[in-house]
Amino acid sequence: MYKLLFAIFFLTLGINSASFAQTKALSTSSSKAERLYYKADEYAKARDFDKALESLADAVAKDPGFAEAYLKAASLHKMMGHKAAVFENLKKGLQLLPYSPALAPYYFDLAELYFDRGAYEQAKARYSDFLKAGSRKPNLVARARQQQQSIDFALEAMQHPVNFSPVPLPASINSFQLQYFPYTTADQRFFIYTARAGSKPEQDENIFISQRKDGAWQAPVSISDAINSPANEGAATISGDGKSLVFTSCSRSDSQGDCDLYISFRTGNDWSKPVNMGNTVNSKAWDSQPSLSADGRILYFSSTRGGGVGKEDIWVTQRNDDGSWQKSVNLGASVNSTGRDMAPSIHASGAALYFVSDGHTGMGGLDIFKADRGAGNQWSAPENLGYPLNTQEDEGSLFITPDNKMGYYSRQETTGTGSATIKLYQFEVPEEWRSSASSTFAQGRVLDAGTKKSVAAQVQLYDTEADSLVQQVNSDKITGEYTVVLTEGRQYAFYVSTPGYLMNSLSFDYTSSKALTPVALDIYLEPLKAGAAVVLNNLFFGTGQYTLERKSKTELDKLIAFMQQDKNIRIEISGHTDDVGSGKDNMELSEKRAKAVAEYLTGHGISKNRIRYKGYGESKPLKPNTSDENRQLNRRIEMQVL
Repeated sequence: MYKLLFAIFFLTLGINSASFAQTKALSTSSSKAERLYYKADEYAKARDFDKALESLADAVAKDPGFAEAYLKAASLHKMMGHKAAVFENLKKGLQLLPYSPALAPYYFDLAELYFDRGAYEQAKARYSDFLKAGSRKPNLVARARQQQQSIDFALEAMQHPVNFSPVPLPASINSFQLQYFPYTTADQRFFIYTARAGSKPEQDENIFISQRKDGAWQAPVSISDAINSPANEGAATISGDGKSLVFTSCSRSDSQGDCDLYISFRTGNDWSKPVNMGNTVNSKAWDSQPSLSADGRILYFSSTRGGGVGKEDIWVTQRNDDGSWQKSVNLGASVNSTGRDMAPSIHASGAALYFVSDGHTGMGGLDIFKADRGAGNQWSAPENLGYPLNTQEDEGSLFITPDNKMGYYSRQETTGTGSATIKLYQFEVPEEWRSSASSTFAQGRVLDAGTKKSVAAQVQLYDTEADSLVQQVNSDKITGEYTVVLTEGRQYAFYVSTPGYLMNSLSFDYTSSKALTPVALDIYLEPLKAGAAVVLNNLFFGTGQYTLERKSKTELDKLIAFMQQDKNIRIEISGHTDDVGSGKDNMELSEKRAKAVAEYLTGHGISKNRIRYKGYGESKPLKPNTSDENRQLNRRIEMQVL
């Protein structure tokens, strides 16, 4: 499942058995070395490659300048999977021979091996030798030219390294041989990732979670017995509020393809039984590496299904209001390339998508890229995040926290014993890697105003300027907890509602340059009964004006929907002012504002018999008119149930 860092790559192109050497004079003058060389051919035909290599080793011992023997040994080592030996023998053999177009396959493969080691200058020279030979293999020619572009990019990137200083996460997190795909909740209180004890078949992937206490990550535990099973679970993502989990699992009884995406929901401390996300999301191919938007309503993931741009592509799906998911669509050629595009990670702001790719120009292998979301929800051309995050090796998934301050990623390393391990690292995010928008969060509980008991409610955030729903979550029915993500540059209308209660309306304004800070806010809902009242915080008027501003539409439409849910409800819309100006003017202004709201409702189908309006001027302040903040609170429109 973890196809990024642990995929074993070996040469599949180029080296043929050095048959040309048998039709031309060999470079050795030693008859004994020549006999050993041809003896190796006999062993190779008999599939005794060890004996063949012994003969070639004896041949170069007789004549260290025997170039063809090195090249034939390289061919045999390739078939046996000895990558390091292929490199050493190719390098020695080609150093001993003058340039020749007949050696083109060897130049190509040595270039690939140099590139694999990050020896870019040497790789570029060998690719040039290959291209100069005029190969008739278009796929190899295209590959060589693409690699030269990557080399030019890599050399330039290494001249201008990004200020990037990763440090390993504590040993309590890096307690497995392999750990990867890091995610945190919006409040950065919980850290989830995929891990396995080793690469043996019985050491399958599972999902682990760690909680931050006193500034430190605690020892990880299995996320849930309801999720982790004898099957493979991994490549997981969690919503900002920590209540929705999407993960990959392979070979389950209800799987539709190689690996499928499953979803589970948390209530209190318990996770629900995972459910296959169905054929609108999954396919018969490999579907994995999910990334949820902050509110858990948009899902990005990797897939090898047909109908895409490249080998592995990034796809996206959205959740409907009834909980079902729309048919997945390809993210398009602006992000996906003809190569592999994988491991998407959407920033909490929704303004940046991080992913890995080998199809866009990079350092080699899978590099980490960032695409920015622009006007019309269009994605920009992906930007390579540069050196030293990216190298000639395959890089893993990247996660950037909502506030753009901390990043997490995985890196493959080799231990002293030669075995591979994957560790998780954290780093302070360089300016150039940050999302164009930072985010914070509002968090608290939804409670009954009378009993103070938890209430399961729908929590919605609207962008008042665009009059569009940008987030929707549910408060926990057991704890009442909710979390929503707030992004700079927006003014939000915040609504909490559930049947039997009066809607609660709040406003968050992040259009100014003030620092984004978390908001702790418990919401108290008034049971729907006579006398229950609420301030309508998202109705806007100009100073001294009574004409509703355009951005009030979200609130007004919410009021209409509220009135339509219960045809028997009657309300009073009341206007209130501060004490600035004359009492007569304030009374008149407050009534005209209340009337403007009432007329909007009646103009959109709500019976006049169900609404009355009244202006109270400055007679009912919520706070003493002793400060600008208090006066702002006193300038308000209220709704009261009659």
